[in-house]
Amino acid sequence: MNWNDIAFDWNQVRAFLAAAEEGSLSGAARVMQQTQPTLSRQVTNLEETLGVTLFERGHRKLQLTSAGMELLEHARHMAAAANKISLAASGQSQAIEGRVCITATEMMATYYLPPMLRKLRELAPGIVVEVVASDQVRDLIRREADIAIRHGEPNQPNLVARRIGNLRGRIYAAKRLLDEVGVPRNFDDLSDKDFIGIDDTEALIANLAEQGFNLRIEQFRVLAASGNCMLQLIREGLGFGFLPMDTGKLFDDLVCVLPDQFDPEIPVWLVSHRELYTSRRIRVVYDFIAEELQGLTKHVACNGKA
Repeated sequence: MNWNDIAFDWNQVRAFLAAAEEGSLSGAARVMQQTQPTLSRQVTNLEETLGVTLFERGHRKLQLTSAGMELLEHARHMAAAANKISLAASGQSQAIEGRVCITATEMMATYYLPPMLRKLRELAPGIVVEVVASDQVRDLIRREADIAIRHGEPNQPNLVARRIGNLRGRIYAAKRLLDEVGVPRNFDDLSDKDFIGIDDTEALIANLAEQGFNLRIEQFRVLAASGNCMLQLIREGLGFGFLPMDTGKLFDDLVCVLPDQFDPEIPVWLVSHRELYTSRRIRVVYDFIAEELQGLTKHVACNGKA
């Protein structure tokens, strides 16, 4: 090995890696327990040593340059190797512990994920779980989460994705609304009724049309970008709406309408970054969540007409 070629300081690489993963110098300084000027100076010194620019300046959130993206993968490998050395030295190399960030839609995170995490705590009490409940797709490439539960197939490279199964969609309405407008017997009965929309209602209408259910944009008089907000709007009787079957069944004030005529599949995908998938703690959580989701989707499949 040519030792003279290794001119940079490992602490500078750590500062770069922390800044890249936290998305800001202030966040990196916090996790590194340093002052922001000190950490910023380490990143600048690394850039000068390597002769490259690692971050685009002038953005609220740090943006990696192409050189920074390339170096990031190597820095992560270095950090993983350093971590293995520390673990081996302390006899902790087989410990299942550390932070794992899971992102899922608001409904999945609120109504499905908590009982899974209770079981996970019994299996691996050393795991610290951060839940990002968001109906916006988080970027695993940029490390906005370690594991994602999604309802669409990912198309980014370097991701490990597993199609787990399906949930079932349903049309729900509040009892108070049905008392006012009556219980629909077919799609035609819904042609003049109010519905709760989402942030991309036009895409929703197009998807429904493919299933033979035609609605007009004028029928969506209330829109919500939040799944949990949409649920409460439906419960308030402001319109008919679309929910996963098992979620709607949790509320006594909701009624499932036309279950034999409207029975779409909601795909469930479990996704992780390929590199993170080799981490033992990530792998343990990934495999556990996959098994739990398989049990959930099998239950839904067996009770699809409930």
